[in-house]
Amino acid sequence: MIRVLPDMPRLAAACVLLCGFALPAFADTGAVVEVTMWDKGASAEMKMDRGMGMAHDAMMSGMMDGSMGMKLSTETVPAGEVTFKVSNTSKDQVHEMLVVPYPADGKGLPYVDKDARFDEDAAGSLGEVEELDPGKSGELTLRLKPGKYVLACNVANHYANGMWTVFTVK
Repeated sequence: MIRVLPDMPRLAAACVLLCGFALPAFADTGAVVEVTMWDKGASAEMKMDRGMGMAHDAMMSGMMDGSMGMKLSTETVPAGEVTFKVSNTSKDQVHEMLVVPYPADGKGLPYVDKDARFDEDAAGSLGEVEELDPGKSGELTLRLKPGKYVLACNVANHYANGMWTVFTVK
């Protein structure tokens, strides 16, 4: 037998109000990473040995002399939901951003010379902001586990020209 107390409706209303306003304050809103994709223009020299593990790997050698790249608002976020807000600041080139797990061997992504791109499936692509026209923006939200990831543009020749960076989830 359920007994209804005189204050039960007010108590139930108070619970709904408290839950409705209190829960969003505790909800996991995740991390946001601003990703700016830049280049020096279509007429800039392309240096095709700047991909991860290539002869002049920009991240390993400290050389940041490529004609394109990615800038992150932060390079480390906590595990969980991560939203990448991606902007293509180019005036004349299309760019995209893929998220792939950091290669276990650390040597680089599976690059296919004839296509001038890495193999997205073999690299284990987790998602992407597809080709963005100059001046356009896009978003990608993923639930990421702790580890290292590579953010890269896979438009032909862009990855090999140094348009990638390493990202850490703790």
